[in-house]
Amino acid sequence: MAQVQIEESWKQVLEEEFDKPYFEKLVAQIKADKAAGKTIYPPGPLIFNAFNTTPWDKVKVVILGQDPYHNPGEAMGLCFSVPCGVRIPPSLKNIFKELHNDLGLPAPTGGDLTPWARQGVFLLNAFLTVLKNKPRSHEKAGWQEFTDAVIRKLSEQKEHLVFMLWGGFARKKKALIDGSKHLVLEAAHPSPLAGGAFFGSRHFSKANAWLESHGIAPINWDLSQNCKR
Repeated sequence: MAQVQIEESWKQVLEEEFDKPYFEKLVAQIKADKAAGKTIYPPGPLIFNAFNTTPWDKVKVVILGQDPYHNPGEAMGLCFSVPCGVRIPPSLKNIFKELHNDLGLPAPTGGDLTPWARQGVFLLNAFLTVLKNKPRSHEKAGWQEFTDAVIRKLSEQKEHLVFMLWGGFARKKKALIDGSKHLVLEAAHPSPLAGGAFFGSRHFSKANAWLESHGIAPINWDLSQNCKR
Protein backbone atom coordinates (compact mmCIF):
# COMPACT_ATOMS: atom_id res chain seq x y z
CA MET A 1 0.00 0.00 0.00
CA ALA A 2 1.22 3.49 -0.85
CA GLN A 3 2.14 5.43 2.28
CA VAL A 4 -0.15 8.44 1.92
CA GLN A 5 0.03 11.30 4.40
CA ILE A 6 -3.69 12.00 4.72
CA GLU A 7 -6.06 12.71 7.60
CA GLU A 8 -6.97 9.50 9.46
CA SER A 9 -10.72 9.38 8.79
CA TRP A 10 -10.13 9.84 5.06
CA LYS A 11 -7.39 7.20 5.15
CA GLN A 12 -9.89 4.66 6.44
CA VAL A 13 -12.53 5.55 3.85
CA LEU A 14 -10.06 5.53 0.94
CA GLU A 15 -7.79 2.69 2.03
CA GLU A 16 -8.80 0.40 -0.83
CA GLU A 17 -8.01 3.12 -3.41
CA PHE A 18 -4.41 3.40 -2.19
CA ASP A 19 -3.95 -0.32 -2.91
CA LYS A 20 -5.13 -0.17 -6.53
CA PRO A 21 -2.70 -0.36 -9.47
CA TYR A 22 -3.70 3.08 -10.82
CA PHE A 23 -2.68 4.72 -7.54
CA GLU A 24 0.70 2.98 -7.55
CA LYS A 25 1.26 4.28 -11.10
CA LEU A 26 0.23 7.76 -10.01
CA VAL A 27 2.73 7.78 -7.14
CA ALA A 28 5.43 6.44 -9.48
CA GLN A 29 4.79 9.24 -11.99
CA ILE A 30 5.01 11.97 -9.36
CA LYS A 31 8.25 10.46 -8.01
CA ALA A 32 9.66 10.26 -11.56
CA ASP A 33 8.77 13.90 -12.25
CA LYS A 34 10.46 14.96 -9.01
CA ALA A 35 13.53 12.88 -9.81
CA ALA A 36 13.71 14.58 -13.22
CA GLY A 37 13.90 17.96 -11.45
CA LYS A 38 10.39 19.08 -12.39
CA THR A 39 8.49 21.39 -10.04
CA ILE A 40 5.12 20.06 -8.88
CA TYR A 41 2.32 22.16 -7.37
CA PRO A 42 1.07 22.25 -4.71
CA PRO A 43 4.10 21.39 -2.54
CA GLY A 44 4.06 17.82 -1.21
CA PRO A 45 2.60 18.54 2.25
CA LEU A 46 -0.35 20.39 0.64
CA ILE A 47 -1.36 17.80 -1.99
CA PHE A 48 -4.03 16.42 0.37
CA ASN A 49 -4.74 19.75 2.08
CA ALA A 50 -8.48 19.59 1.26
CA PHE A 51 -8.72 16.23 3.04
CA ASN A 52 -6.56 17.27 5.99
CA THR A 53 -8.47 20.52 6.58
CA THR A 54 -11.95 19.01 6.13
CA PRO A 55 -12.08 15.57 7.76
CA TRP A 56 -14.59 13.02 6.42
CA ASP A 57 -17.06 13.54 9.28
CA LYS A 58 -17.08 17.32 8.84
CA VAL A 59 -17.98 17.50 5.13
CA LYS A 60 -21.17 19.48 4.45
CA VAL A 61 -20.54 21.15 1.08
CA VAL A 62 -18.39 19.96 -1.83
CA ILE A 63 -17.02 22.49 -4.34
CA LEU A 64 -15.31 20.83 -7.27
CA GLY A 65 -12.42 22.42 -9.15
CA GLN A 66 -10.38 20.99 -11.97
CA ASP A 67 -6.64 21.67 -11.89
CA PRO A 68 -4.42 23.23 -9.21
CA TYR A 69 -2.98 26.65 -10.06
CA HIS A 70 0.26 26.15 -12.00
CA ASN A 71 2.01 29.45 -11.21
CA PRO A 72 4.54 29.74 -8.36
CA GLY A 73 3.06 30.39 -4.90
CA GLU A 74 -0.61 29.97 -5.84
CA ALA A 75 -1.65 26.32 -5.38
CA MET A 76 -2.41 25.31 -1.80
CA GLY A 77 -4.40 22.11 -2.20
CA LEU A 78 -7.83 23.76 -1.90
CA CYS A 79 -9.67 24.39 -5.16
CA PHE A 80 -9.95 28.08 -6.18
CA SER A 81 -8.00 29.13 -3.05
CA VAL A 82 -4.70 31.03 -2.95
CA PRO A 83 -2.59 31.95 0.11
CA CYS A 84 -2.98 35.35 1.75
CA GLY A 85 -0.82 37.94 0.00
CA VAL A 86 -1.17 36.30 -3.43
CA ARG A 87 -3.11 38.16 -6.12
CA ILE A 88 -6.72 36.91 -6.26
CA PRO A 89 -7.21 35.00 -9.55
CA PRO A 90 -10.04 36.09 -11.91
CA SER A 91 -12.33 33.10 -11.21
CA LEU A 92 -12.05 33.63 -7.46
CA LYS A 93 -12.78 37.33 -7.89
CA ASN A 94 -16.02 36.36 -9.61
CA ILE A 95 -16.85 33.90 -6.81
CA PHE A 96 -16.44 36.76 -4.35
CA LYS A 97 -18.65 39.01 -6.51
CA GLU A 98 -21.38 36.36 -6.49
CA LEU A 99 -20.95 35.99 -2.73
CA HIS A 100 -21.60 39.72 -2.38
CA ASN A 101 -24.58 39.68 -4.75
CA ASP A 102 -26.07 36.62 -3.04
CA LEU A 103 -25.47 37.36 0.65
CA GLY A 104 -24.35 41.00 0.70
CA LEU A 105 -20.98 40.07 2.14
CA PRO A 106 -18.05 42.47 1.72
CA ALA A 107 -15.28 41.47 -0.69
CA PRO A 108 -12.46 39.60 1.06
CA THR A 109 -8.99 41.18 0.93
CA GLY A 110 -7.33 37.80 0.30
CA GLY A 111 -8.08 34.57 -1.48
CA ASP A 112 -7.40 31.99 1.24
CA LEU A 113 -10.52 29.81 1.59
CA THR A 114 -9.24 27.83 4.58
CA PRO A 115 -11.99 29.24 6.88
CA TRP A 116 -14.58 27.64 4.59
CA ALA A 117 -12.70 24.34 4.58
CA ARG A 118 -12.54 24.29 8.38
CA GLN A 119 -16.33 24.59 8.53
CA GLY A 120 -16.96 21.63 6.25
CA VAL A 121 -16.61 23.01 2.71
CA PHE A 122 -14.59 20.32 0.95
CA LEU A 123 -12.58 22.16 -1.74
CA LEU A 124 -11.66 19.31 -4.07
CA ASN A 125 -9.73 19.56 -7.33
CA ALA A 126 -10.26 16.69 -9.79
CA PHE A 127 -6.47 16.54 -10.29
CA LEU A 128 -4.46 17.08 -7.14
CA THR A 129 -1.12 17.99 -8.74
CA VAL A 130 0.22 19.88 -11.75
CA LEU A 131 3.62 20.70 -13.20
CA LYS A 132 4.84 24.28 -12.94
CA ASN A 133 3.48 26.43 -15.81
CA LYS A 134 1.87 23.38 -17.47
CA PRO A 135 -1.90 23.32 -16.93
CA ARG A 136 -3.56 19.90 -16.91
CA SER A 137 -0.16 18.21 -17.07
CA HIS A 138 -1.24 15.52 -14.58
CA GLU A 139 -4.73 15.13 -16.01
CA LYS A 140 -4.06 11.57 -17.15
CA ALA A 141 -1.86 10.53 -14.22
CA GLY A 142 -4.68 8.78 -12.35
CA TRP A 143 -5.97 11.56 -10.11
CA GLN A 144 -9.36 11.63 -11.78
CA GLU A 145 -9.96 7.97 -10.98
CA PHE A 146 -9.09 8.75 -7.36
CA THR A 147 -11.25 11.87 -7.01
CA ASP A 148 -14.18 10.22 -8.79
CA ALA A 149 -13.97 7.51 -6.11
CA VAL A 150 -13.95 10.24 -3.43
CA ILE A 151 -17.12 11.83 -4.87
CA ARG A 152 -18.81 8.43 -5.18
CA LYS A 153 -18.02 7.52 -1.56
CA LEU A 154 -19.28 10.88 -0.29
CA SER A 155 -22.51 10.37 -2.22
CA GLU A 156 -23.03 6.78 -1.10
CA GLN A 157 -21.98 6.99 2.54
CA LYS A 158 -23.22 10.44 3.58
CA GLU A 159 -26.55 12.27 3.52
CA HIS A 160 -27.77 15.81 2.84
CA LEU A 161 -24.53 17.13 1.32
CA VAL A 162 -24.47 20.07 -1.09
CA PHE A 163 -22.44 19.61 -4.29
CA MET A 164 -21.56 22.79 -6.22
CA LEU A 165 -20.65 21.94 -9.82
CA TRP A 166 -19.34 24.93 -11.75
CA GLY A 167 -18.60 24.64 -15.46
CA GLY A 168 -18.89 21.80 -17.96
CA PHE A 169 -16.11 19.68 -16.48
CA ALA A 170 -17.54 19.72 -12.95
CA ARG A 171 -21.11 19.20 -14.14
CA LYS A 172 -20.15 15.87 -15.70
CA LYS A 173 -19.56 14.62 -12.14
CA LYS A 174 -23.31 14.81 -11.50
CA ALA A 175 -23.48 11.19 -12.72
CA LEU A 176 -21.52 10.14 -9.59
CA ILE A 177 -23.94 11.78 -7.14
CA ASP A 178 -27.26 10.50 -5.77
CA GLY A 179 -29.56 13.48 -6.32
CA SER A 180 -32.33 11.90 -4.23
CA LYS A 181 -30.46 12.56 -0.97
CA HIS A 182 -28.02 15.35 -1.82
CA LEU A 183 -28.50 18.84 -3.25
CA VAL A 184 -26.69 19.23 -6.59
CA LEU A 185 -26.24 22.86 -7.64
CA GLU A 186 -25.03 23.53 -11.19
CA ALA A 187 -23.79 26.75 -12.76
CA ALA A 188 -21.45 28.09 -15.42
CA HIS A 189 -17.79 28.32 -14.46
CA PRO A 190 -16.87 31.49 -12.52
CA SER A 191 -14.10 32.20 -15.05
CA PRO A 192 -14.45 35.53 -16.92
CA LEU A 193 -14.32 33.38 -20.08
CA ALA A 194 -17.89 32.29 -19.25
CA GLY A 195 -19.03 35.87 -19.83
CA GLY A 196 -20.68 36.37 -16.44
CA ALA A 197 -23.04 33.37 -16.78
CA PHE A 198 -22.02 32.30 -13.26
CA PHE A 199 -23.62 35.37 -11.70
CA GLY A 200 -27.08 34.99 -10.19
CA SER A 201 -26.64 31.32 -9.33
CA ARG A 202 -27.04 32.11 -5.60
CA HIS A 203 -25.43 28.84 -4.58
CA PHE A 204 -24.23 30.11 -1.21
CA SER A 205 -27.70 31.00 0.10
CA LYS A 206 -29.21 27.86 -1.46
CA ALA A 207 -26.59 25.70 0.26
CA ASN A 208 -27.31 27.21 3.66
CA ALA A 209 -31.09 26.89 3.20
CA TRP A 210 -30.64 23.19 2.38
CA LEU A 211 -28.35 22.55 5.34
CA GLU A 212 -30.67 24.33 7.78
CA SER A 213 -33.71 22.45 6.42
CA HIS A 214 -31.94 19.22 7.44
CA GLY A 215 -30.93 20.47 10.89
CA ILE A 216 -27.30 21.10 9.89
CA ALA A 217 -25.51 24.30 10.93
CA PRO A 218 -25.06 26.64 7.93
CA ILE A 219 -21.71 27.83 6.60
CA ASN A 220 -20.47 31.28 7.56
CA TRP A 221 -19.29 32.39 4.11
CA ASP A 222 -17.92 35.74 5.36
CA LEU A 223 -14.20 36.00 4.60
CA SER A 224 -13.89 39.76 5.14
CA GLN A 225 -11.68 39.35 8.23
CA ASN A 226 -9.52 36.70 6.59
CA CYS A 227 -5.98 37.67 5.54
CA LYS A 228 -6.08 40.84 7.67
CA ARG A 229 -2.94 41.37 9.65
